[in-house]
Amino acid sequence: CIRDRLIGPREWQESRIRHYKRLKISRSVERHLKPVQAGIAAALAGLAEAVRDGHVRVDAKGIHLKALAPQDEPEGLRTARRHLFNEIGHVQLPELIVEMDSHLRFSWNLLGREPRSEEELLSIYGALLAHGTEMDIAGVAKMIPSISSDRISGCMDLFENEDAMGRANTAVVDFLRNHSVAKSWGNGTLASADSMSLEASRHVWNARVDPRHRRYAIGMYTHVLDQWGIIYDQPMILNKRQAGAAIEGMVRQSGAPEVSALAVDTHGHTDFAMAISKLLGFDLCPRLRNLSHRKLHVPKGFDVPEVLAGVVVQDVSIDALKSGWDSLVRVAASVETGKISAVLALDRYGSASRGDPIHQAGTALGRMYRTLFLCDYFTNDRFRRELLRVLNYGESTHALQRTIHFGGIPPNHGRYRDELVAISGSLTLLTNLTMAWVTHRMQKVIDQRGRVGRMLDESTLRHIGCLLYTSDAADERSSV
Repeated sequence: CIRDRLIGPREWQESRIRHYKRLKISRSVERHLKPVQAGIAAALAGLAEAVRDGHVRVDAKGIHLKALAPQDEPEGLRTARRHLFNEIGHVQLPELIVEMDSHLRFSWNLLGREPRSEEELLSIYGALLAHGTEMDIAGVAKMIPSISSDRISGCMDLFENEDAMGRANTAVVDFLRNHSVAKSWGNGTLASADSMSLEASRHVWNARVDPRHRRYAIGMYTHVLDQWGIIYDQPMILNKRQAGAAIEGMVRQSGAPEVSALAVDTHGHTDFAMAISKLLGFDLCPRLRNLSHRKLHVPKGFDVPEVLAGVVVQDVSIDALKSGWDSLVRVAASVETGKISAVLALDRYGSASRGDPIHQAGTALGRMYRTLFLCDYFTNDRFRRELLRVLNYGESTHALQRTIHFGGIPPNHGRYRDELVAISGSLTLLTNLTMAWVTHRMQKVIDQRGRVGRMLDESTLRHIGCLLYTSDAADERSSV
């Protein structure tokens, strides 16, 4: 029973005050809701003003937004981007791996010590390619004649250690973020999360048919920072709600502890998830499908501006929130302490658990937070543009991952969860290494230009990311 994985009733009574303090949550529902309700009142007033001014349209069909105007490009952006990437040049993926390991020693994180020989180091690189690309062990061994297939196979087990892979990826993301050019891309407080699919054998127990490509596949869920870099990854089953995976990544990631908001698509959102994420200290910001049909939910008896009466539903039960408040916080504390994963918790308290006091409390609170978010989304163009921008970062990162791993998972891989963890972590590591290499080279070029008086300003650099594709990438799969 999933309830048995939560903090036990006796332990909760003994430690609940400590958990409330650590989560920075008031034990009084009224005290917690007071600023929330005040924020909703102000947000509705702001939305009503935007409707009267014509910035937002409300009719019988719902709420309608004007499309964002195209963002002005700095003068000479395309020329600057072309010259910058020409100066960076090309590199073969094996050379990139070796160069970045000389800077980061990620191989030490995987081994837990210094490599003892050149053969051991090459075996690690081979295992990374065998897990993170479409090549199998035999194919990688042919690329490294001095290393046998057995040697590479033995090193592949190292990548099944989630902690070691996490440390290696965190080291790469830290290296990327330490470059001053990364500050022009974002402030590190916003991230996006989304899933991509890797084709897999139909004999893999958790492979599902990808509805887009009509092939069996495994999902790879990643959290991408607004300064680029994947801060968390996890394999998952396709066609499932992704809200639990989104929260799990935010709680477990260590590459960017200052992230306070996570942008997701519709699959990464539920009202219960919005409540849990807020209790855990960050905002879930969904890009919702059928936005015009979305209603704004407020507590019963709430004062609503007349112009918004057709799109506001007064169905949030404060009584349900009061009766389930302590149990809801107990679920959040259990996720935060690792007693239960967010994926399991969100599965347990999904739509099938309607009527459960915890689900009712979480849904009521989540609907209020969703109303606050949507009011900001409707009225603040800058906020909306930032969310769409970081979501595009995630899509661009997935495109790079598909370039690195352009085929399917080999038939003899991915049959166990540990193997899927190794595949996901290795692909993430290769992707992070690629972005870190480009960032490092970009910084060198920018510094050289600065010394000769041809420095690129920050407004231009903001539009030049660290993803670099060459025209011959389709012909030379190991070229970046």
